[in-house]
This record gives sequence, structure tokens and C-alpha cells, in this order.
Amino acid sequence: MAMIDVQNQLDHRNIPIDKVGIKNLRYPITVKDRREGRQTTVASINMYVDLPHEYKGTHMSRFVEMLHLLRTEISLKKFSVILEQMKKHLNAASAHIEVTFPYFIEKHAPVSGSPGLMDYTCRIVGSSNSDDEVDLMSEVNVPISSVCPCSKEISDEGAHNQRGEVKLQTRFKKFIWLEDMIELVEQCASCDVYSVLKRVDEKEVTERGFGNPKFVEDIVRDIAARLKKDDNITWFSVSAENFESIHNHSAYARITSGLPPSLDCL
Repeated sequence: MAMIDVQNQLDHRNIPIDKVGIKNLRYPITVKDRREGRQTTVASINMYVDLPHEYKGTHMSRFVEMLHLLRTEISLKKFSVILEQMKKHLNAASAHIEVTFPYFIEKHAPVSGSPGLMDYTCRIVGSSNSDDEVDLMSEVNVPISSVCPCSKEISDEGAHNQRGEVKLQTRFKKFIWLEDMIELVEQCASCDVYSVLKRVDEKEVTERGFGNPKFVEDIVRDIAARLKKDDNITWFSVSAENFESIHNHSAYARITSGLPPSLDCL
């Protein structure tokens, strides 16, 4: 006996849906690692397509089935393929995918050299429209530390410092390593953050930060200045948030190089 396909039944409300699909699916993936070649991690994945007004629903299980195209390795080529497959198998004009995952880098303390793993939340977003134009965006979220220039200037002793986070989103002509984006951000902070620090390292990062005070405005401007000189970067958005140590609020700044071409999930 044939089973009724409810999703393909006609809908009479005559209202198309911009995005329909699945959210927060945890799935194992492999990403490119500059040092080791590949790194296995677990991603949270959102996948959507548009739904024409005449269809009652989409086939949710097909989203999960198509993830096997991504599992072996996250790459720009794979994103383009899976977006095209989503449109083909779900009879859609547009497709959209967001892959968020922790990325681990072994980082050595600045003086003792003690190794430790730092994790960075990364995201790759892709979309394909009805003209088969593919748009890809890469994002890294980088923990940093900053020392307040004003506090240092007006205080007889010391200055207040805090941990913060920088979100850097980029579009580019050619492949760019996640590590390169992360290192660029860390180099523009008062000091970067480590997972393992001995006493000699604590002294080093404390003094390095004190000698390099920065507002959130300084951090985003320094990052933007370097990105503007990179011909490979076609668009960027950078924001910095300091989790203030002497205020009950955060300090925030953002610079965007221009309007994003098509993605609406930024």
C-alpha cells in the first residue's frame, strides 16, 4: 500500500515561506587544520530552503541525509555542492546552511612554553539563491584580554583589565585558514589568552597587556586596518566586546566594510 506524502500536498493559503528546515543538529565533521592537516570536531548545524506557496511542507529527513557530503571535510567546494543538492532534492529555489563548531589550537605559554589547547568557536555560513549564486562567509570568535588606556592614564597604580571577545567575519577570494584569522585578532589585542600559564607566563602577559592598553575602539580599528590591506578579503565585519571588570555592563564596538551581499544571519 502506498503511503501518503503529506508534505507534497497542496496548501491553499497561498503564502510562501522564506526559510524552512532544521536547527541545532549536532553532527561530527572534519575541518582543515593548518598544522595537522585535518581536525575532527562536533558541529551544530542549521539547514534551510525556501518553500513555494503551493507546498504544504518540506522533507526534513533529507537535510540530515545530505550531511554525509560534509562529514568527510568542511571545504568551500563541499558547501557549494551541498547547497546545490539541497535545492535539487527539495525542489527549492534557494538554500542556506550554517555550521558552528569548536576549533582547537595547541598554544604554548609565552615564556615557559607550556602547551595547552585553546578552543575557538567558528562558523561557516553559505547560501545559494535562485540564480545559483553562492555566497560564503567564515567567522571566528576569539577570546582576548585588554587593558583600559584611560584607567592606566589616570591611576597612580595599575589599570583595570578584562577578558573580552572579538567576532571576525570575512568573505574572501581564495581559501583562508581559520588560524590566520585567529592570529590576526590576537595580535591586535592588548594581549592574547592562554589555557596554561606558569608564574613566569603570568608576569609576561600582565606586563605585556599593561604596556599595550587598548579600548574596544582601538581593537576593531587595528583589525580593520589590517584587513583593508589584504586584497584577498572582499568583505569583513569585526566586533569587540569587553566584559568590563569595573562596570556592570560590557563595552562594545563594531566595524563593517559594507553591506553583506545576501546573508541575513549575521
